[in-house]
Amino acid sequence: MADGSITKRCSCRADGKRVGATCPKLRRGNGWNPHHGRWRYQLELPLDAAHRRRQLRRTGFTTREEAVSERDRARALLDLAGRDEILRRHVADLLQACKPRQPLPDRDQVARRIHAGVPAATNLTLGEYLAEWLTNRTRIAPATRRSYQDHITKYWTPHLGQIALHELTAAHIQSVFATIDAHNARILAARTSPDRKIRDTVRGKRTVGDASQHRILATLRKALNDARRLYHHKLIDHNPAESVDLKSGAPPKPRMWTDIAVNRWRRTRTRPSPVMVWTPAQVGQFLDFAETEDPELYPLYDLAIHRGPRRGELCGLHDYDVDLETAGITITTQRTSVGYQIIEKAVKSAAGDRIIPLSDDTVTGLRRYLTHRAAWKLAAGDAWADTDVFFVRQHDGQPWHPDTVTARFDRLVARSGLPPVRLHDLRHVAATLMLAAGATIKEIQDTLGHSSYKLTADTYTSVLAEVKKTTAEATIKLIPRRNRPTTAVAA
Repeated sequence: MADGSITKRCSCRADGKRVGATCPKLRRGNGWNPHHGRWRYQLELPLDAAHRRRQLRRTGFTTREEAVSERDRARALLDLAGRDEILRRHVADLLQACKPRQPLPDRDQVARRIHAGVPAATNLTLGEYLAEWLTNRTRIAPATRRSYQDHITKYWTPHLGQIALHELTAAHIQSVFATIDAHNARILAARTSPDRKIRDTVRGKRTVGDASQHRILATLRKALNDARRLYHHKLIDHNPAESVDLKSGAPPKPRMWTDIAVNRWRRTRTRPSPVMVWTPAQVGQFLDFAETEDPELYPLYDLAIHRGPRRGELCGLHDYDVDLETAGITITTQRTSVGYQIIEKAVKSAAGDRIIPLSDDTVTGLRRYLTHRAAWKLAAGDAWADTDVFFVRQHDGQPWHPDTVTARFDRLVARSGLPPVRLHDLRHVAATLMLAAGATIKEIQDTLGHSSYKLTADTYTSVLAEVKKTTAEATIKLIPRRNRPTTAVAA
């Protein structure tokens, strides 16, 4: 019985009872009658969880060979578990759950689930897999983990969490982005509504941009690639996320706050691009304002504008990274926040590990800052923190929290009356100033710590065109002409 029995039966009745295997019509001569009855098999299964015997009985086969073939497939499924009694019981549960006429489970799928340590008798859902995948990914940066977690909990689990992993399709994934697009459309429509109550319903709500959608998809694509190639011994045959098409996620190009752009912004409060940079004249206005209104952080903003370090690189700058004798700073670490918790780590890439030369004016400004810092320390006394971080708070010498640096900058910009830029846009401002001063793209790449020349060139193509136009206009005005006024027209 352990190997399974093969029998033939029919539904004929005699004296009101089924004849079954004894019906004389089942045979013809010395063989079986192919036109009467159906073949069946019975296979002894491992004991259930209560240690009770059970059998797998399947009928309805036209030929004996069909019954033998399916019985052997059922035995092969049990053999996948080897001598592991718990796994054999799980496979038996799966076999016993098959309804009549329903095909047996796919052998490859059962094999993958056994290798993955997932009970063979359950359907592993996308939500279950993603939760397990993130738990087992221990060698990732905290910020990356936070990003993965946000994408999984906000988008993938709520929308597709209940779908079986092996049944997930590109259409399922595409539907999530259709939902995101619809959400964006509702926010944009409400923002432009003449009804203030409707506008208020979306106050503070943000749309999910193209670049963000690409990052959301990248999280799922990475998880499914691990399921297909590395993780859990190929839980799926292919990655449906690779077949999903999204709009270009290329970052927006920086644009300059020209007079025309500023006038339009003052009337409509809309920016020509999400990434905007100030003109040299606007930079001067901001620095003059910041030096007076926020002298505590002014040196940090001044360095950001002239040399373009990232926020985390500025906050993570140490005293030993700043060499004013040789007029240079060394960038090797960054101080960032994940959920407001401070994380100190190495810079993102080899290109980010760099030495940035400083101008004489910048060196003078940093020397002045160190003089002020020494006075702060003397005034604070025992309250002063023992740290070697370069930029610190005046009252206690503690390093700046990166989010505080951003918040203070945003308030300064709003109060200055200048058109808005983000703190990160100061990197683009620095690049613009270097372009205007005649620096090459390669020089800008090395100073900003970009990983490739192409990235720098592509990013600043639009700004370069505006800088060249400004230079051309200035050049024309230098040449006096008899039939053209040489004085500037009043704005």
